[in-house]
Amino acid sequence: MGNELKFDFGPGVVAEGYTQVLDSTVYTEESGYGFLNPVNVYSRDRGVPGPLRRSFCIPAGAVFQVAVPSGNYRVEMTIGDQIIGTRTTLKAGEGRLIAKDLQTNEGEFAVLSFTVHVSDGKLRLAFSGAAPRVNAMHIAPAVQVSTLYLAGDSTVTDQPADGYPYAGWGQMLPYYFKADAAVANYAVSGRSSKSFIHEGRLDVIASQIRKGDYLFIQFGHNDQKMDEERHTSPYTTYKEHLQKYIDAARIREAIPILITPVHRRFFDEDGSLRDTHGDYITAMKELAEEQQVILLDLAAKSKVLYEQLGAEESKSLFLWAWPGEFPNFPRGAEDNTHFQELGAIQIAGLVVACIREQNIQPLALYLR
Repeated sequence: MGNELKFDFGPGVVAEGYTQVLDSTVYTEESGYGFLNPVNVYSRDRGVPGPLRRSFCIPAGAVFQVAVPSGNYRVEMTIGDQIIGTRTTLKAGEGRLIAKDLQTNEGEFAVLSFTVHVSDGKLRLAFSGAAPRVNAMHIAPAVQVSTLYLAGDSTVTDQPADGYPYAGWGQMLPYYFKADAAVANYAVSGRSSKSFIHEGRLDVIASQIRKGDYLFIQFGHNDQKMDEERHTSPYTTYKEHLQKYIDAARIREAIPILITPVHRRFFDEDGSLRDTHGDYITAMKELAEEQQVILLDLAAKSKVLYEQLGAEESKSLFLWAWPGEFPNFPRGAEDNTHFQELGAIQIAGLVVACIREQNIQPLALYLR
């Protein structure tokens, strides 16, 4: 497939230079594009004038996939309907939130621009919402954008679809950024600053990161575990391993950013949040000062948020669920560490708030 790809969704007249996509267009390795699960995909042609606006697909719960070389891609998507209002939620890759409940009125069309980081040769866009639409799509390599690489644990990672509504805050971060930046989330559940490196995951980032990119680093939850593979001591091996991330970024003229570990949800009887990270937070702050590295104090931000909500209402950020509330957790759940999607959106918002408050340039310019 060419460097730029243009798709016109729906039946009827196809715009010049575009490839038609119907509700029956199923992804194959030969074609390199199509819907993965078109059972609930429908298409219509309104028959009214207007290139790329007269026809569309209704991709309810569907994933559109395109085979592309790994890298960053700018996507421009037209969404709307001539005769009815629409509501579309869009996620890229493994559940990275791009648009939530994007609404258009009757006869109104939105042009959504964003950048996606592809690491496995497949650009995947998942549609949902009360009345989703896709009229047209233009995909092109995004060579000049800045890439935000994330290294971290389960509180940051892209949680899989079968774990919904589990979500890491890194998974929700694209929602806050314009097309000037791509989020490359390499965080993995269960990893510490030590095990992430020993498994070669920092090496993967180091092989791709370049001048002007960013490396977000949040570890601490699993560094506290006592197994040999993950455990670090706050003021010695924890700082030593974090230094390796800093060095990996700086040697390639990228910008390292340390992020204090987001708090777990544990309250004392007086209603104050219990700090389960302790010296790991202090040690990271010391390292940031010693090495003159940007620090985002997500621990402090999350503490304020949890205490404002209180012990009961703060459950809404985490995966606390009654039996039957979420299909993937029929017996319910009580999790004080991991977020559900709405909570992950708020935590990602705290990260963004830190960027705005410190006016980190040019990173702050990329925010929506």
